[in-house]
Amino acid sequence: MKWIRDPQLLPIAAKVEARERLTFEEGMTLFRTPDLNALMRLANLRREQLHGDKTYFVHSMRLEFTNLCYVGCTFCAFAARKGEERAWDYDEEAVVQHVREKYVPGVTELHMSSGHHPNRPWSFYPNMVRQLRQNFPDLQVKAFTAAEIEHLSKISRKPTLEVLRELMDAGLSAMPGGGAEIFADRVRLQVAKNKVKAEKWLQIHHEAHSLGMRTNATMLYGHIETLEERLDHMDRLRTLQDQSLREFGGGFHAFIPLAFQPMGNTLAQNLGKTDYTTGLDDLRNLAVSRLYLDNFPHVKGYWVMISSELTQVSLDWGVSDVDGTILEEHIAHAAGATSPMELSKARMIQMIQQAGRTPVLRDAYYNELETYPARQEVAAD
Repeated sequence: MKWIRDPQLLPIAAKVEARERLTFEEGMTLFRTPDLNALMRLANLRREQLHGDKTYFVHSMRLEFTNLCYVGCTFCAFAARKGEERAWDYDEEAVVQHVREKYVPGVTELHMSSGHHPNRPWSFYPNMVRQLRQNFPDLQVKAFTAAEIEHLSKISRKPTLEVLRELMDAGLSAMPGGGAEIFADRVRLQVAKNKVKAEKWLQIHHEAHSLGMRTNATMLYGHIETLEERLDHMDRLRTLQDQSLREFGGGFHAFIPLAFQPMGNTLAQNLGKTDYTTGLDDLRNLAVSRLYLDNFPHVKGYWVMISSELTQVSLDWGVSDVDGTILEEHIAHAAGATSPMELSKARMIQMIQQAGRTPVLRDAYYNELETYPARQEVAAD
């Protein structure tokens, strides 16, 4: 591999070619190497070992059914207190009506995550899922982060496993990966001290896997965490994925790094931070994720937080999934995300094609619904 300039990458490259697992120390070497070209090529090699040129996306809707939340995460600009003018809180009928208004033919996934509501009873949540499935039987409901599942466990006085089981019986299809933030205690105490603890987050996803539900995992980066804490986060996910694959034959679908958005939250204000993560930090983080998380099928480039333009570039840095059309997103935009609120299906296809990749429309289970040509001539935007 004559294109490798950093000699520390040579043994890592040999492992990647042989599809062998990297050590923690090798992961840190990837985070620190100045040889970004080699890092990109190695991440792309691992990506193409798994998926070739295929790049996945979903025709999806996003719905935050309330922004009321009592948790008080310092990185959050989304949550509101009861009585605030900017607060919203949909009941079951309003949720169904909102989906009906936004629904377009071909949408297969409804992604829901919201605040920890201070007053809603447990019955509201399975009833909401049940009504959505009754009104939109072809829509797969992906909802409730592990943090929300713990909250529902508290208000229902049921174990988290039972909460998951009852939600699945109501029609829940999959779990999103939110609430993970950074697992390291030092960071978690400063950014999300009242949210689900790291060990409980991992336990809840293991329980979901035990029920046959496939989930995602996120990591919020670019605030106060160290590179070692980023890799520790990935390492704990890799360990759980090993366990779920061994015990249940499946676990996580995708890893989704989430770039910190520095507007309107107390964490950024206390740090005096107004700058976003850099493009190179985003790309390096994605590449290290792809190389270290060898047992995760996909690493996702979340265009809402890193822009559709950088997401295109990320397809050469290990990314094999670009999320979805979304239709309406509020959490990241409340904290300063400058991306659009949605992208059309045609724009998603074009974005992938312009990067020289093969667009594959999927559903929440990663079933391949339609494959499009790898490239077509399109007019400049």
